[in-house]
Amino acid sequence: CMFPLQTCSGAMGAGNGSKLSEFLLVGLSDNPQFQPIFFALFSLIYAITSVGNLGLLALIVVSPRLHTPMYFFLSNLSFIDFCYSSVTVPKMLMGFFSGCQTISFSGCVVQTSCFVIFAVTEFFLLASMAYDRYVAICNPLLYHIIMSPRFCLQLVAASYAVGLMNVVLLTSTTFYLTFCKSHVITHYFCDIPPLLKLSCSDTQILQLLLFACGGFNVSVSLIIVLVSYACVFLAIIRIPSAQGKHKTFSTCASHLTAVSLYYGTTVFIYLRPSSEYLLGRDRLVSVFYTVVIPMLNPMIYSLRNKDVKETFGDVLKKASQFSLRTPRFP
Repeated sequence: CMFPLQTCSGAMGAGNGSKLSEFLLVGLSDNPQFQPIFFALFSLIYAITSVGNLGLLALIVVSPRLHTPMYFFLSNLSFIDFCYSSVTVPKMLMGFFSGCQTISFSGCVVQTSCFVIFAVTEFFLLASMAYDRYVAICNPLLYHIIMSPRFCLQLVAASYAVGLMNVVLLTSTTFYLTFCKSHVITHYFCDIPPLLKLSCSDTQILQLLLFACGGFNVSVSLIIVLVSYACVFLAIIRIPSAQGKHKTFSTCASHLTAVSLYYGTTVFIYLRPSSEYLLGRDRLVSVFYTVVIPMLNPMIYSLRNKDVKETFGDVLKKASQFSLRTPRFP
């Protein structure tokens, strides 16, 4: 990769009035000795993420036992986590393999847009899952009436709609800026905060918009989560037996773990003044919520979930029986 890190020229167009055609991604490390290690590590993580999320999604789709509102939301979460990881990791792996992490201007627009819509959608999907647990525990007799297939579909559609609105507001505003300071993005993917540092335009309005959108996404979805689980905990306290309390709480534990991991890392990155961004630290935190969390979510929901484990066992049993019945030809 022969692009200079401090100067731009020609088609790169920093400060010469020409249209910028591509960016250079710094990646996780510029040390060539670490590139093979990172490539092997993140290839393994991405493989586990893909198999885990797509496998859980397929299991929910093919098993009638899992055709309930909770697993409908979980299947959408698996789809989002797979897409979420696929937006950033393959490009990062290409950089490790080739040693050159460039991305075209249009590719940067697409990557940023996809990242924003999946990241924001996950906030509200997690909130929808919290509301589902509230209805299941606090209003069990009305659960199937309230959480009808139509209402569940509306909740998921609304989650994507909020993500799309964020894309329209943030991505269009970001790439309307003039980038003339440098073409070097100090990150491993096109994200809005590092892009703002490359602009010679006034970014104050966009910084306020980013903070306002992030504050809205986090506050609204988190309020739904907190109110839902406050009601759930009050209901659990009123359960007389310790076994009943444990059984009821276990249905929420996986979701609470996923919520804590996702909200903790994303709030740390986006709901701070831009002056507080530390490139190395923030890249490590970004790896956690763009790479590690999508890998962990299928494990969190499957290893602690009796229905998923039993359904997976039934599928394996049927598959083995089918293979035994399959005629073998010489």
